[in-house]
Amino acid sequence: MSNSRYDVCVVGLGPTGRALASRCASAGLNVAVVDPRPDRLWVPTYSAWVDELPAWLPNSVIASRIEAPTVWTSVERRIERPYAVLSKTELWKAMPLDGVHIEAQRATGLTARRVDLADGGTVDADVVIDARGLPPVAQRPAASAHGIFVDAEIAAKFVPPGEALLLDWRPENGATNDEPPSFLYSVPIGDGTVIFEETTLAVPGGLTQKELRKRCVTRLAAHGITVTGDEPFEGCHYPLDQPPPRRRRADEPIPFGSRGGMMHPCTGYSVADSLFLADTAVGALKSGTDPIKALWPVKARLVYWMRMRGVAGMGRLTTEQLSAMFDSFFTASDRGQRALLSEHADAVGLGTVLVNTVAHTWPFRWRYDLVGWTNRNRWADFKES
Repeated sequence: MSNSRYDVCVVGLGPTGRALASRCASAGLNVAVVDPRPDRLWVPTYSAWVDELPAWLPNSVIASRIEAPTVWTSVERRIERPYAVLSKTELWKAMPLDGVHIEAQRATGLTARRVDLADGGTVDADVVIDARGLPPVAQRPAASAHGIFVDAEIAAKFVPPGEALLLDWRPENGATNDEPPSFLYSVPIGDGTVIFEETTLAVPGGLTQKELRKRCVTRLAAHGITVTGDEPFEGCHYPLDQPPPRRRRADEPIPFGSRGGMMHPCTGYSVADSLFLADTAVGALKSGTDPIKALWPVKARLVYWMRMRGVAGMGRLTTEQLSAMFDSFFTASDRGQRALLSEHADAVGLGTVLVNTVAHTWPFRWRYDLVGWTNRNRWADFKES
């Protein structure tokens, strides 16, 4: 039970919550954190474009670096932009909680200045940050993935050393065009294994782990890789449409990370953006200004709105249509690709690339699906067999 008052209390110690707490402490703020298992290392695999990572992170957080990852649509393309898989252990070390007060228990209630604890105690702070992650999916547009870790020597016949597949839309997973689409994501982890992750984005409610695993195993078999069932695996399932807060409310905590709209609706990425924006939030807290205004200027909100239009379009397309759409997108300029994939507030660049992507998607009639004039709710009522 805490009787002190803190400058900041961060609830939730995923990568984004730990980053914010660590950066606040480094900036001289008096910080408390609340998490039922504060010493638990994170489970998911985290990745990012190298240029997205903030300067305060050391190079040691990069477990695996791929200089030019590959995407497969109707053709193979190399993306000349370095990509990294992060070391969870080194990322943890790079965000120390020295001098931070830690409450190793569950938060039962949050307000703008107070956190109620499971043991009946409270933590009082000038600002409470809610970094607990996302609510359940239900029928929201979702990211669902099932990943199987394969020994790098075995994986080399599909993904050679030093290479990665960011998007592989080749029809090798056994799914038909009448089923919700999924693609393969495959990167070297840096520990002697390669993850092969069958992934679906934007489908309402997502797909089950059983279905995605079946597709992943089928895709691996198409490349001569047979899994035994003893390989380590991981899965994820979370909504893509968590919006940024509209404004700061006097009685509510400030949401940060994926809970605060930093989940990229079109890619399912959130960690790199949250890490990069941690110092923006810290600067606002130090100066006594509104962190929500600092994190979400008008251009950033417009970018989020346009990305949500993009995820709505993706969520109604078939495998063939998505392959054609990405075929169009990856012919865009470097600025256009970054505007969609990474930039927090490049509204002009994003608007341009979205219009050009639709305009260059063929056949012409597929554009009607992309903008929602036809098949607007194509997968809404889909049931797995």
